[in-house]
Amino acid sequence: MSDVVVIGGGQAGLAAGYFLRRAGLDFVILDDQEQPGGAWQHGWQSLRMFSPAQYSPLPGWSMPAQVGETFPTADHVVDYLQRYEERYELPMHRSVSVTSVRRENDRWIVDTDAGSLNASVVISATGTWQSPYLPYFPGQDTFTGRQLHTVDYDSPDMFAGRRVVVVGGGNSAAQILAEVSTVAETLWVTRRPPLFMPDEVDGRVLFDVATAREAARRSGRDHDGVAGLGDIVMVPPVQAARDHGVLDRSPMFDRLSPTGVSWNDGREHECDAIIWCTGFRPHLGHLSGLGLTRENGHPATDGTRSIDHPGLQLLGYGDWTGFASATIIGAARTAKPAVAEIGARMART
Repeated sequence: MSDVVVIGGGQAGLAAGYFLRRAGLDFVILDDQEQPGGAWQHGWQSLRMFSPAQYSPLPGWSMPAQVGETFPTADHVVDYLQRYEERYELPMHRSVSVTSVRRENDRWIVDTDAGSLNASVVISATGTWQSPYLPYFPGQDTFTGRQLHTVDYDSPDMFAGRRVVVVGGGNSAAQILAEVSTVAETLWVTRRPPLFMPDEVDGRVLFDVATAREAARRSGRDHDGVAGLGDIVMVPPVQAARDHGVLDRSPMFDRLSPTGVSWNDGREHECDAIIWCTGFRPHLGHLSGLGLTRENGHPATDGTRSIDHPGLQLLGYGDWTGFASATIIGAARTAKPAVAEIGARMART
């Protein structure tokens, strides 16, 4: 029986592992991926971080800078995560899929495709990449062109000379639109007008602002936070797209047809492909049998701790598990108090 079972070997799982190691707790990390790197190994070819390497550290060891590159590539992040795992000799078990988590008497049973494990505490750190969200529109099944989500996108080459609709008002949509527009005719549709951040704002500023907002919230003061800056970080490719007039958005269409999309006012637009950059949901199927209380579409937590089960922690899923917890530095900052709480709990038992 382990003190702690960590489910997920991406950035949040590694951050948890670092602090669990320092706390002297017995733990294992279960990862359903064959290779290190978490979701970063599955991103599109040109994917980059929003922050320089020195502003994106996991605890204990900062990400080495990439010569000649201000913003690290996905491959650089994957290499860092692999070396981090090796550096701290984290007990990783790969290609292990967790099928369910359940309570039995005073312990957790973690069922996997390689057998079951017992634990006093479970940390779920599975992220969101494996649960892409695809909204439904009338006529969606009739469209004869290609439909794909952000998770399926690799490079603009497959769209050369085609007519492409990009759906979504976030950073992924803006970055994918920027590069697809260099080889294809594009239309960008969003539910509301996107707000572009100032050119000089990157992940360093975003996290500082998010941190200031959390401090304000705890002291009862108002603070606009990141929302006060905008929605989209103006990384160089997005700046270039803006300068070429590509970032002119249209309102969200109302339905799909066999040949494209259309609006209630009668306007139609023919296209060959639709890229849905419509976000993700927490990947939490392994917890479905617990009947967790839900709040705003996700399990209710007090910080990172489940309000239903004190021995269940959820790390790295977004702001509801700690400010900016879906980022590398945010995962590190939320893992520390979570593991401290686990250590205190273990000391009482």
